[in-house]
Amino acid sequence: MVHDITGPLAVKGFYEIAGEDAHVWDPEKIVILFDHQVPADSLAAAENHIMLRSFAASQGILNYDVFEGVCHQVMPEKGHVLPGDLIVGSDSHTCAYGALGAFSTGIGSTDMASVFATGKLWFMVPETLRLRAEGTLPRLVTSKDVILRMIGDIGADGATYQACEFAGSAVSRMSVPERMTMTNMAIEMGGKAGLVDPDETTLGYIRERVPDFDGERVLHGDEDASFTERGWEVSDLPPQVAVPHNVDHVVPAGDLAGTKIDQVFLGSCTNGRFEDLALAAEVMRGEPVARGVRMVVIPASRTEYMKALRAGLVEKFMEAGAIVESPCCGPCMGGSFGLLGDGEASLSTSNRNFQGRQGSPKARVYLCSPATAAAGAITGEINDPREI
Repeated sequence: MVHDITGPLAVKGFYEIAGEDAHVWDPEKIVILFDHQVPADSLAAAENHIMLRSFAASQGILNYDVFEGVCHQVMPEKGHVLPGDLIVGSDSHTCAYGALGAFSTGIGSTDMASVFATGKLWFMVPETLRLRAEGTLPRLVTSKDVILRMIGDIGADGATYQACEFAGSAVSRMSVPERMTMTNMAIEMGGKAGLVDPDETTLGYIRERVPDFDGERVLHGDEDASFTERGWEVSDLPPQVAVPHNVDHVVPAGDLAGTKIDQVFLGSCTNGRFEDLALAAEVMRGEPVARGVRMVVIPASRTEYMKALRAGLVEKFMEAGAIVESPCCGPCMGGSFGLLGDGEASLSTSNRNFQGRQGSPKARVYLCSPATAAAGAITGEINDPREI
């Protein structure tokens, strides 16, 4: 998988490796998506889109160039991810697909050029770090809070090049969208991949999208597998927030109560699904967005957008004063719109809060769950959503 930011470099590298008249190794195993700068927000972006459309057409590659949504949402929901698959994407959050029992990982555009040409790549088999979440999540505490807490405890490099396998009673009760939030952020602790052992929840999700799925390649961990294990009891876990400018600087949301914000971003490949939007709307309960606060809502895909539209969520957000945009990455990487200015603070459901990530290097980004984002939207400050 490549998208509109990383794809052009991969295409250029492919032709340098294989020659101007070459064909990719297998067009049926390559997917292109436009999601980072859509619609094109600059001449350079428009030229990249033109080049990728031409490449896809000449090579017979499936190209989602009509704004289907964020790559990491569209790939699973369109049936391109199955248990047992080995998937590479030229985007670091490709590890999200491990929620369906695939080994998926991000690679660079140069490596992707080699994949386009040969269908092969070298990997060192990673060691496994099993992360167990036991217990029942409290009200308004989500899988985003769990993964933030794990990253805060393990550190940004504590799982470098390891396969982060999420397990435990709390994970087994999570939906596939909730699991995708966790596997998506495995990279934020250095992980090579994020994984959840496929179960009936996994298979149910896949059969809705791939009716002829036979389940032959479903792989499970060996009973005698060797791994390192860490555990968390989440029954008393409070909502968590990652403080600027590091994803592993994580504190309970209540510790930041009263921190003023200028923008709320509800969306991204981490938390832009229907369940996330519905939870945010539940917390807001028709209350307006606080004066002086901008709320940007972006469903992760066209499919998720239509779910929200039919459920009346888009109307609710608009009536509250939020801006609801078409499916794309939006302000997540500061690539198109919703950028922050000097001194501004954002409460965001995305996956990274690096300095300058969403605009000015003098801005601050706090990472949180959809519930915490919604509480911030109606109060104008960070709060524990359970206290609203």
